[in-house]
Amino acid sequence: MIIAHEKDTEGHHLESPEVKNVTMKVLVSPEQGWQDHVMRLIELGRGGYTPSHAHDWPHINYIVAGRGVLHMDGQDTPVSAGTYAFVPSGCRHQFRNAGADTFRFICIVPKEGHQI
Repeated sequence: MIIAHEKDTEGHHLESPEVKNVTMKVLVSPEQGWQDHVMRLIELGRGGYTPSHAHDWPHINYIVAGRGVLHMDGQDTPVSAGTYAFVPSGCRHQFRNAGADTFRFICIVPKEGHQI
């Protein structure tokens, strides 16, 4: 069992040519007892974005704060706090921060889909 606050969880700044201003916090994973999935909090700073990519597993996203755009299979959809999205396996997608504030979202993936 785990009960914690995300502010006490260390963030991992992701660096690559495919991402900008991205920090990931692992909230729940097999280390905490959820054997098959990982729940992460992803933060995109001003002008930030995740890689444009597709993979063999689906995932679930819930927007916590800020304004962004979810690019999925060629279509841009504005998203904000309270928006949720299911991204099917094989679907090309990318999140981008569309505001001045930090864009924050929960991303739940199967454990094979988690990388830092």
